[in-house]
Amino acid sequence: MKRCSRSRGFFLFEAMIATFIFAIGVIALGHCVENCLSAQRIKEDDARARRLLENRMVEIEAGSTVVTDKATEELKGMFAGMTLKTTRIPLKKKNEKEQELFGLFQMNLQLTWKADGQEQAKELTFYVYPRQR
Repeated sequence: MKRCSRSRGFFLFEAMIATFIFAIGVIALGHCVENCLSAQRIKEDDARARRLLENRMVEIEAGSTVVTDKATEELKGMFAGMTLKTTRIPLKKKNEKEQELFGLFQMNLQLTWKADGQEQAKELTFYVYPRQR
């Protein structure tokens, strides 16, 4: 009789340990899934940021967007929560004939947003020379 009750107690202990190990595995898997979802959100935000910077660069190069020396813009729509800072710096450069190039600018586009409670930023720098009409 005593031997049977010890055996039952041991089986109960084994079941409790197995349940504990299984619970730790499920918790670890939950953390992995959470990290994957967070990485996917960051990847999507990064893709949106690149898309916005590329589009704004093309708009500026085409002359369809008027740019001042400094501007800050809170974005709306699909880019809500993002802030775009535009900076235009005039450059004093000369061509191969040592003639001053007028109207040459360095454009800095800096996009900032919050993702998972952390400040994220992306920046694009390029040169613009107005089209001759």
